[in-house]
Amino acid sequence: MTSFDIIHERKGTGSEKWDMCDTLFKGEDLLPLWVADMDFRVPEQIRQALHKRIDHGIFGYSTYTDSTYQSVINWFSSRHKWTIEKDWIVFSPGVVPAINILIQSLPSTDDAILIQRPVYYPFMKVIESNGRRVVSSSLVQDSSGRYVMDFDDLESKIEENGVKTFILCSPHNPVGRVWQEVELSRLLEVCRKHDVLIISDEIHCDLIYRGHRHIPLQTIAKDYRDNIITCTAPSKTFNLAGLQTSNIIIPDKIKRKKFRLALLQNALMDPNSLGPVAMEAAYNNCAWWVDELMLYIEENLNFLKEFVKNRLPGVRVIEPEGTYLLWLDFRDVNPDHEEMTRLLIEKAGVAPDPGQIFGEEGNGFHRLNLACPRELLEKGLERISEALNQE
Repeated sequence: MTSFDIIHERKGTGSEKWDMCDTLFKGEDLLPLWVADMDFRVPEQIRQALHKRIDHGIFGYSTYTDSTYQSVINWFSSRHKWTIEKDWIVFSPGVVPAINILIQSLPSTDDAILIQRPVYYPFMKVIESNGRRVVSSSLVQDSSGRYVMDFDDLESKIEENGVKTFILCSPHNPVGRVWQEVELSRLLEVCRKHDVLIISDEIHCDLIYRGHRHIPLQTIAKDYRDNIITCTAPSKTFNLAGLQTSNIIIPDKIKRKKFRLALLQNALMDPNSLGPVAMEAAYNNCAWWVDELMLYIEENLNFLKEFVKNRLPGVRVIEPEGTYLLWLDFRDVNPDHEEMTRLLIEKAGVAPDPGQIFGEEGNGFHRLNLACPRELLEKGLERISEALNQE
């Protein structure tokens, strides 16, 4: 038994994943397998650092110190062979708030913003809530079911809509692709040709399965690096989303100045007292934990694939290359997405994310979170199997 097998009671802790599940999914006693939030305790080194800071007992206005910046620089250098200069780093309360502010700072003429659905649903929300127009160059599945970019469609959508901003999801959420260098290079060629700013959401960059490698887009961009803004954070890697700390990497001085100004205008420059503490402890001392985490999640994936093969006929697993999220195809079980969703919630008593929230391309799919003790995963799969057998 490992520390990842321990079930920690999260109800009653203000957990969105657990305390809001029944309300959001309109069910009763649901097993939450939805939002990208792990059911694992953070490493001991992070807990110790937070305890030490709390024991100090004073929580006045906080700031980011040199050691905070250096922890980010060291992590991405050692983990991803990415050399980041201190001046490029701008901290923010989260990646989604950062993308909101980046969109707000774009010229009003940048009406159309490109995404690749099915994709992380807040992308669509932040674009529309800021009065911009969503343009999608949808990912397509090849003969093996693997999702790939349609570069011809991508370029035509840019040309037809006058797109000047593109939000890339790398690794991709929810389909789990870890983009290869040849794909990213082709993407850069298209964006360079049409002078498109790339906001690259790389928040899942540390969560990669064996046999795959995340490539930070800026590391292969060469002369186009100043047209890329990369969003990273320790939140997914170490389960620290509630501490609201992210790292936005902006090499271009003018774009960085605009982003800092927008943060200042929204009074979002200062961190909470605990976020930087946790981030430093994580990046400086907990690489080993991420390695163990991904081995456990890979074992969860293998367990699920075997369960699906033997107990869930018709369900298709889209093989992930990264993230702890899994994209499941239920179309052969029930082509009616709404009925399938109701069955999972009302009869199975589980709550994965319904695929249509990631765009219409997600109809018939559901996203499931693998970052939980195997006992809970098995419990959820058993519930689904029993519900399907009753049909």
